[in-house]
Amino acid sequence: MNKFKYLLLLSCWLLGSLSFAHGQNKISRIEPPNWWVGMKNPALQLLVYGDNISGLQPSISHPGIRIERVIQVENPNYLFINLLIGEDAQAGKLEIAFSKDGRIVERQPYELLAREPGAANRQGFTNADAMYLITPDRFVNAMPENDFVEGMREKPSRQNPGGRHGGDIRGMINSLGYIADMGFTAIWLNPVLENDMPAYSYHGYATTDFYKVDPRFGSNEEYKELAEAARARGVKLIMDMIVNHCGSEHWWMKDPPTHDWFNFQDGFVPTNHRKPVIQDPYVSQYDYTHFADGWFVETMPDLNQRNELMGAYLIQNSVWWIEYLGLGGIRMDTYPYPDKDFMADWTCAVMSEYPNFNIVGEEWIGNPDYVSFWQRGKQNPNGYTSCLPSLMDFPLQEAMRDGLRENKQGRAMVLLYEMLARDFLYADPYNLVVFPDNHDMSRFYSQVNEDFGLFKLGLAYVFTTRGIPQVYYGTEVLMSNPGTEDHGVIRSDFPGGWAGDKASAFTGQGLTDKQKEAQAFVRKLANWRKTATVIHSGKLMHYVPENGVYVLFRYEGMSKAMLVLNWNKEETRLELARFSQMLDGVSTGKDVLSGKAFDMKGAITLPARAPLVLELE
Repeated sequence: MNKFKYLLLLSCWLLGSLSFAHGQNKISRIEPPNWWVGMKNPALQLLVYGDNISGLQPSISHPGIRIERVIQVENPNYLFINLLIGEDAQAGKLEIAFSKDGRIVERQPYELLAREPGAANRQGFTNADAMYLITPDRFVNAMPENDFVEGMREKPSRQNPGGRHGGDIRGMINSLGYIADMGFTAIWLNPVLENDMPAYSYHGYATTDFYKVDPRFGSNEEYKELAEAARARGVKLIMDMIVNHCGSEHWWMKDPPTHDWFNFQDGFVPTNHRKPVIQDPYVSQYDYTHFADGWFVETMPDLNQRNELMGAYLIQNSVWWIEYLGLGGIRMDTYPYPDKDFMADWTCAVMSEYPNFNIVGEEWIGNPDYVSFWQRGKQNPNGYTSCLPSLMDFPLQEAMRDGLRENKQGRAMVLLYEMLARDFLYADPYNLVVFPDNHDMSRFYSQVNEDFGLFKLGLAYVFTTRGIPQVYYGTEVLMSNPGTEDHGVIRSDFPGGWAGDKASAFTGQGLTDKQKEAQAFVRKLANWRKTATVIHSGKLMHYVPENGVYVLFRYEGMSKAMLVLNWNKEETRLELARFSQMLDGVSTGKDVLSGKAFDMKGAITLPARAPLVLELE
């Protein structure tokens, strides 16, 4: 080696040593960013990312923690570290030292936290709850100053139905009083994690960082503040999660750990959206693969959960958010699209860690044969089992919509009756989430052609039938999307959520009389339901609709409630003898909505196109 080369190498070595000494770390990311002691599952896998770090050797000197395995992958910018956190491990700050050739070249801080009291037994949403679904960007803009964030790709544009309008977490915190006063005991938020996409990013379903709240919504700390403030009012927080895909601007896309981190990693191949391939006994491998591995859309790359490192990452991310926020539930997006065996592993891992928790999966299909397949306890012909407690009841929603819109008296609501009669397919129909509408479909008022009577029939059914009711923000004030199914219009801004709004659902100013009546109707039903234990845990009996009238009972011991839905546009006489099995010993029925008492002997007169919710005595 000549003198020049020697001096050059020596200079490079000295500069490198100085850079390490001055803390210029090669490692730029460790995920999860922290963890907890006392978890049921003692294993933790850290994803470590940085420039050419695969040759570094990590070590930890902390009582109760040991490194089980260090995993190198084909991309030299990653290390995966498997840790075992023993029962004797203490909460506190620790250090991960990274060595090269026996010399420590980098030190990274890491923190193990103590769990909140009762964290392992946290209660998820139950039949006693009623959910309020919010699209955060469209609810309340309490901090206009965060509408524009320097360096983020999409800028605010309230005039654009598909643009960012500015709703934020602070707005939801400020609105908790309204939500609780309306009678809701849980809020489900569409995703608020970072979506740094060039366009159409407001909806939140193209995540670009699984551990960071989008700064246009707020911060991780504000998200936690929302969860704590909600709990203080008796309101649980349900987080919308996605394990099927991420956003095409996720930092992984530029530098994935492995060649199979994504499905169809070489480029966009769309899913065929043929959900029955999961259960189809005759399915071809081609069709199955192009459903499960195809991308939802071009901006949402499909994650490969069969990659064990990816699978561990996604499970830990879910557990991290449950623990960090103290969640009361998860709503899992596009539930049938990820690898089905991973979804069994994911649900079982979460429910093992939190036995009293609840998760609702989105399987958007109108046939309960397919929806019921995923639920915990279901005996499937192909042997598939899951730990998923709940599903969104899309079949009942569609049957309610079509049954109410029926134009022949003899068929009115028969579809709804017939769909509920198929509950034998479910392992636990009482744990399904029932709803009139959500963020992906027309507003319920539009679904029933802006017929206020049908609107009230549907909402009364949602709040009294078996299951857990969910109402979309603004449904209570008759938000609608006449003449269009554009999602940006469906997810319009909540009246009163922006300074200068002419109408406000919070104060009633500028609302029409009909909107005020609808809001009072929902408030009355939801608040009554909070203490109506017969609706929470009672059995159900219903009667075949006749002459445009559908009758349903909830009963438990001596407690009974009777729902009567009169589809007819005129007052209707209802003979009660047919319901003697449920009305034996009952003398009076008091309508929850009007306060009117009915003599339950002989017959009662039903108001035109309206529900009765009767407490029976």
